[in-house]
Amino acid sequence: MSGSAPLAAGPPPEHEVKALLREAGVAVPRGATAASAEGVAAAAGGLAPPLVLKAFGPGLVHKSDSGAVRLALAGPAEAAEAAAEMLGGLLAQGITPDGFLVEEQAEAGIELIVGVVRDPGFGPVLLTGLGGVWTEAMRDTAVRLCPVSEADARRMLASLRGSRLLGGYRGRPAADMDALVKLLLTIGGAGGLWERLELGEFELNPVIATGRGAVAVDARYIPGDRHGEAPEPAPAAETDFTALFEPRAVAVVGASTNRPNFGNMFLEFYRATGVPLVAVHPEADEIDGVPAVPTLADADADYALVAVPAGRCAEVVRQADGIPFVQVMSGGFGEAGAPELEAGLVRAAREAGTRLLGPNCMGVYSPRGGQTFIGGEPGPPGHVALISQSGGLAGEVVRVGERRGLAFSRVATVGNSADVTPAELLRWLAVDEHTSVVGMYLEDPRGGRALFEALMSVRGRLPVVLLVGGRSAQGRRAAASHTGGMVGDDRVWQALAEQSGAALVTGQDDLIGVLSFFQSHARRLGTPGTGPVTGGSRGAGTDGDPALLVIGPSGGASVLAADVFDAAGLSLDALPQEAKSGLKALGIGVGSSLANPLEIPVGPRGRPELAREAIAAIVARRPYPDVVAHVNVQSFFTYGSSAEPLYACARNLAQAQEDLPEVRITLVTRNGECAPPGVEDGVRVIAAGSGIPVYRSMESAAVAVAAAKRFTRGA
Repeated sequence: MSGSAPLAAGPPPEHEVKALLREAGVAVPRGATAASAEGVAAAAGGLAPPLVLKAFGPGLVHKSDSGAVRLALAGPAEAAEAAAEMLGGLLAQGITPDGFLVEEQAEAGIELIVGVVRDPGFGPVLLTGLGGVWTEAMRDTAVRLCPVSEADARRMLASLRGSRLLGGYRGRPAADMDALVKLLLTIGGAGGLWERLELGEFELNPVIATGRGAVAVDARYIPGDRHGEAPEPAPAAETDFTALFEPRAVAVVGASTNRPNFGNMFLEFYRATGVPLVAVHPEADEIDGVPAVPTLADADADYALVAVPAGRCAEVVRQADGIPFVQVMSGGFGEAGAPELEAGLVRAAREAGTRLLGPNCMGVYSPRGGQTFIGGEPGPPGHVALISQSGGLAGEVVRVGERRGLAFSRVATVGNSADVTPAELLRWLAVDEHTSVVGMYLEDPRGGRALFEALMSVRGRLPVVLLVGGRSAQGRRAAASHTGGMVGDDRVWQALAEQSGAALVTGQDDLIGVLSFFQSHARRLGTPGTGPVTGGSRGAGTDGDPALLVIGPSGGASVLAADVFDAAGLSLDALPQEAKSGLKALGIGVGSSLANPLEIPVGPRGRPELAREAIAAIVARRPYPDVVAHVNVQSFFTYGSSAEPLYACARNLAQAQEDLPEVRITLVTRNGECAPPGVEDGVRVIAAGSGIPVYRSMESAAVAVAAAKRFTRGA
């Protein structure tokens, strides 16, 4: 295939598209073409009825709408008669066909659609789903970014609401799933047709699936017009970003001697961290007690922060020769409708030999390296990294996250990502010894294909948590084509997460919550530098994915928990029969059933060690990878007056985690707002000492545990 010539520009007729498919190994009906209605009988002479007749030519992209398709023709004579009638109808509509295609009609089966469309952010996307008359009526489709793997193809088909039709129904045979998977890989897999097409749109609808294979009955290819589409950024030379996060010295451009501004604010921030600092000012010898030099060319620094009006930024950046990294805080570039100003800024950085962060970004935070954009005392250095296109949101995640126990390694706000991109930073963080999990807040992928490739390169090695803003808008341009209209931007992000094993969350709270889970359980997930994955198939649930044990008080809360975890795709399998006698010996099961979720009397008057003993009794018989323990905080202060019983429960769970290093224990403190001030923090500190993340709701815990499941599945 790689040696074949690509199709010519312009929409080729269906028979040419099918010739390409046939060459690639895709089954298509036997057929022949005729240049006129009179030649149809001769063309059909060697074909076995029933026959299908189609006209082709300009204006006949959607043939059914124009009456350019006839089915179930008995033979050559009837096909010729149908061609004459069809020609008359088309001419009446002002359509003159180039010719006719007559084919053998495929046997009945399950009709599917298979298509590829170019997403403006991420490039070629494969789609499949129910086809034929069901395509628009049901919109039952699945998408993945190209190239897809065999596992991707099988998951696509299994995810369809109509997947049961493929397995056979009412005595009908099952479809040949291997043939369907092969077709998807031929179109959208490595080396597939998607690599040769100028998309546009490429659509097979319907593909008829039977027990004997899959036949592409209709095929349409419309080459794309890439005019106006932002080109994929050229890959930059590999950069070591250590000095970005741990600079020897920092230069600040834009501080004022008489009117405090953002530059002055950053001078104050950096003075507090103690990093060596210099101000850049054309006249002053010092600003706010910081020594000053006249130009950036005079500054000896690894990192320069530029906070001057947009029109002056390129001039300043051009002076950064010898400074590895320059961050432009100023806005007013591409995001404000001035792409030419942004392009000039990038050229200036290239001329200076520096890497550009931004523009329109707040900067970098790294407690280990004295980097900050949020002021105040830095938090403790840790192993959580964050890449964000929003400086404000990054600041919130850092401060709220640190309040909840997160410890950050590297935080970079990238704004417009005109030079340094999220994908490039992710690749570097994957080999950074100080990073074990990465959070990302993105609005525009700025090189979506590179981001996809970067995420795939860290799959199963580095957990990534994605929060995406504007998921409903970015891909609207793809809807210009029929197939593209069924893709949608939000579904592309979902496909990206599914293929890469990244966790796609819907809000800031879940971003922090999932990062907390990965930070707490890093050793138990095999993240960088922490040892092998311990999940895998251990304690696999009925669906083959790792099972989950839920344990805590209140039957109602347990029922609701079961619903929450089921909705998150987490399997709560029955308790092992062998463990039940041990649980009864502990006094568990009196007046309640021994089931999963397991109800136990945890409260101010209960035995605080009971949850620890129950968990040990169960996992000794079945090694559940994840255990979610929950407590009703309100009960400890309604039926008691001291926090000590609650702390005792937390200490016992911490001991359980120490005793069971291959089990990931999570704690949910339901109704935590009922506790006196400081109590929840006390519980969190006790739990964190043994690597247990704490959540206020079952919903938040379910998001985090499901993220870990996805990560371990891709390991």
